[in-house]
Amino acid sequence: MGDKVLYSADAGIARVTLNRPEKRNALDEEMIAGMRQALAESANDTTVRVVVVTGAGRDFCAGADLAALQQLQNAGAVENLADARRLADLFLDMRRHPRPIVGLVRGRALAGGCGLATAADIVLAAESAQFGYPETKIGFVAAMVMAILRRSVSEHRAFELLASGESISARTALEIGLINRMYPDQTFEADAEAYITQLAAGSASALTLTKSLLYQIEGMSFEAALSAGVQTNALARVTDDYRRGLKQFFKES
Repeated sequence: MGDKVLYSADAGIARVTLNRPEKRNALDEEMIAGMRQALAESANDTTVRVVVVTGAGRDFCAGADLAALQQLQNAGAVENLADARRLADLFLDMRRHPRPIVGLVRGRALAGGCGLATAADIVLAAESAQFGYPETKIGFVAAMVMAILRRSVSEHRAFELLASGESISARTALEIGLINRMYPDQTFEADAEAYITQLAAGSASALTLTKSLLYQIEGMSFEAALSAGVQTNALARVTDDYRRGLKQFFKES
């Protein structure tokens, strides 16, 4: 993974840290590759129940490394397509990951960094955090992240954020449904840790099946979504976690 992405796993929680604080954790090819490697490692670790993604330093992620993009100005379509595809593949890895991914946002989450934060299944933010898609200000398009944003907020809200390029506060992000929880800056670490610990205490199989089904039914007809639910329901009934949970329920009732 290298020095640009740090990875550790303990007590059922895998932690992936973007580690370029001097560049506001801007995403380059090496960092994206490190992220994908960390996600693959956590997906293959059967002891991991929750994955946490955060940024070192004051900011979560400032988006794509503009210096790297500048180097591609004279490259052809094939090279630029390959570069754009890397970030899209990272988002796909997060969506397909069998465990819940929690994004912890301090400071700024901008452009691709905002997309990375909101690509997580759950987003927890400090009160002073900021979110935004400033791409239009330099004649660029928030292209891949648009697929994530459109699934999180209304069409009007999405277009305003993308077209204006303005940043919004964590409070506004919470109000429009872009993030899940906002905590005071002073207690953010402790509050986020308590939330993550509680999430990790849940059934690993139930969390995996829940995430899989939720994204599987996206775009399905009502009938097809119910059919997918029937299959997942039946599968959940034969898991060890369900059998233990049911036994414990009747013991306590």
